[in-house]
Amino acid sequence: MYTQPSKADAKATTDRKPVTVATLARMKQQGEKFAALTAYDASFAALLDHNGVEVILVGDSLGMVIQGHPTTLPVTVDDILYHGRAVARGISRALLMLDMPFMSYATPERALDTAQRFMQEGGAQMVKLEGAGNQREVVEYLAARGIPVCAHLGLRPQSVHKLGGFKVQGKDAETAREMLEDAQTLEAAGADIILLEAVPAALAREITQAVAVPVIGIGAGGDCDGQILVTYDMLDITPGRRPKFVRNFMDGAASPAEAVQRFVRAVKDKSFPGPEHGF
Repeated sequence: MYTQPSKADAKATTDRKPVTVATLARMKQQGEKFAALTAYDASFAALLDHNGVEVILVGDSLGMVIQGHPTTLPVTVDDILYHGRAVARGISRALLMLDMPFMSYATPERALDTAQRFMQEGGAQMVKLEGAGNQREVVEYLAARGIPVCAHLGLRPQSVHKLGGFKVQGKDAETAREMLEDAQTLEAAGADIILLEAVPAALAREITQAVAVPVIGIGAGGDCDGQILVTYDMLDITPGRRPKFVRNFMDGAASPAEAVQRFVRAVKDKSFPGPEHGF
């Protein structure tokens, strides 16, 4: 079981400056990789925060790894708020991002209502939404009101039925071109981060180089500015088949804390993800 850090450790953690959107932008400019993981409660949040993770996401992945659903679609705004509040209590340094659930940002006005609750009640410093260039208006609407936004491209779990399953996206020239254009459109609309999921490594590299904002990858090769995994996956807790882009960081680790440290170190020294984790 993970316990809270000692007073000396806690002081060392709080002495570090909080991670902000500007921090991540500066890291991209300087070529320094950053690490991101998911959390759904205060204990895991403290574990990740204390061991060097820069971005913590309360993802709608909780629908699958916490609630046991086959997709993320049943997750509600109240679900994210409940877990967001818990996670916020465990963080002293990392940037906290909350996932906007299915249909909670269907219109700019609805997106603003959701984002307002996430930031006022859930402790969010950034919200994440799925969508291609058709989300330009929503991103623009939120950005104009001072709300940091992460735009999620590639495999979008909330669109799993439309996409025909959990499949790699952008494999052909036409869809690759569209994804690059979508990333540029969303950046121009005010997105502060682009997240690419299950995208060919060559395309992810092209997008990362084409936009000025940081790009986070999951199953998108090693050239993105940051890497994110579902914590339950990288700790080998999630039952069933492990996705190709996941590495079991508990293998050989003496504790979950050491596994998180190994993940952070591997992201920063560029040993993860390797070619075997990409498409």
